[in-house]
Parts: sequence; C-alpha cells; structure tokens
Amino acid sequence: MIAMAVAVIATVAEGVGGWLSHSLALLSDAGHMLADAAAIGLSLFALRIAGRPADAKRTYGYYRLEILAALVNGAVLFAIAAGIATEGYRRLMHPVPVQVQTMVALACLGIALNAVGMWITHGSAQGSMNLRATFLHLAGDLLNSIGVLVSALLIAWTGQLAADPIVSFLIAATIVWSAIRLCRDAVDVLLEGAPRHIPVAEVSSAIENVPGVAAVHDLHVWTITSGLIALSCHIVVTCEGPDCRSHDEILTEAKAVLRDRFAIEHTTIQFESDRYQHEEVIH
Repeated sequence: MIAMAVAVIATVAEGVGGWLSHSLALLSDAGHMLADAAAIGLSLFALRIAGRPADAKRTYGYYRLEILAALVNGAVLFAIAAGIATEGYRRLMHPVPVQVQTMVALACLGIALNAVGMWITHGSAQGSMNLRATFLHLAGDLLNSIGVLVSALLIAWTGQLAADPIVSFLIAATIVWSAIRLCRDAVDVLLEGAPRHIPVAEVSSAIENVPGVAAVHDLHVWTITSGLIALSCHIVVTCEGPDCRSHDEILTEAKAVLRDRFAIEHTTIQFESDRYQHEEVIH
C-alpha cells in the first residue's frame, strides 16, 4: 500500500507538472507511474483473491489471477508506450516550449519518490511476478526521471527543445522493454512452460539417480503461480522382492531431491513396473 501511495503521489505531481511545463518527458514519466500505481493495485487485488481456497470447480484455486493481472498490466504498458511515441513524434515535428525549472524540480521529486518505492518493494520482489514487475517498473521510472532531469538541463544549456521528445522516446522504449518481459513471463506460465530457471533434463537425471528408479518419462514441470512450481512424472521401477526398496521409500527420497535441489514442492509421481506398456508423450 505504501508503494502504491508513492506511485500515486509521483503520478499526480509529474502529471500536473508536465501539463504546466508542457514537458512531454514529464507527462510520459507520469503515464508510466500511473501504470505502476494501477499494477500495484491490481497485484494487491489479485493476491487477495488468490488467497481464496480451492473448491470442486477450481481445484487449483485462484492462483492464476495473479498471472492474468500481470498480462493485463503488460498490455496497458504497450498502450501507454504507443501513446507516448505518437505524441513524441508530433512534438519532434512541432516543438513546444517547456518550463525548465518545473521540469528540474519534478524530476528530482520523481527520483526521490521512486527510490523510496524501490526500497519498499525490494524485499518482496523475489516472490511474486507482479511485485517483481512493480519493482522493475519503479526502477525504470527512476531512470526515466533521471532522463527528464538530463533533458531539462540540456534544454537549459543548449536551447534544443528536441531533447524533451527524444527523452520521451527513450521512456517509451523502457516501457516496451518492461512490457515485453512481463508479458513473456505471464504467457509462459499460462502455456504451462517449464520455468526458465529449472533445467528439466537435470530434474529428470536427479530423479533417475534415486536408488530404485530405472527410468523417468512423461515428465512435466510448470508454474501454477509465482513461487509455486508443480511437477508430474512416471517413474519406472524394475526391482521386485523383499530386498528392493518400497515405493514409499523411493517416493520420499524423490520428493526430497525435488524440494531441496529445485524448490519444487507440488509433485505428482506415478510408479510403473518395467513390464507396464506406456505411450510416452513428448512435450
């Protein structure tokens, strides 16, 4: 909530300042901060709803709402970047005088507020896709505010009004970059792709190295929501008789390996004998 308040204050300050000073760079930064405030609010709402328990209809609960919120956030960022680029081109063709003093003052305010917002969200940014996205947006806003300050100083020193729309183009580019990364990660989750930080081949080898396991097939690793990774696979066991390890022993060790080495907590493992005929599905 504090990070959201910081983003709202920065949005209002830079929005009003950009309108009064006629600075597109300030208005662009305000637009990005508005998206940040909306993203934080959407994240809080999604996280609150995601806390609801699963039921017979939604067996995974509402975890994916966070991912959908991240995708919506990314789409909004693309729209904001397009608007900034369009207005930047118009300003480049038809320069508009700006008030440098107002730009400098509000750019410094933006730098301070974004630094505070980053400090607040840094600790929780590792556990949630939306909160990580918010942290990255605030980092981008910090750089954008620095860019606004630089453009104001360039205008003051050289009188080149083109510095204002040029900085707005750079801000639009940072917004697009953030949107691409956010949408890519969200789409990967929705398509149930393997998490980027988990090498599936190593996961398979780790399971096969568990004593009593002959082979692994139909291995799937996917993300349910930020920080919650799931796995399902079939394990082939060949040893039978009193000297062989029980399925419970193999299962306990396999789950421990997956939890300790790869931080995979939600696992579904099916046991098969080497005589069981199966059709391996490769994804």
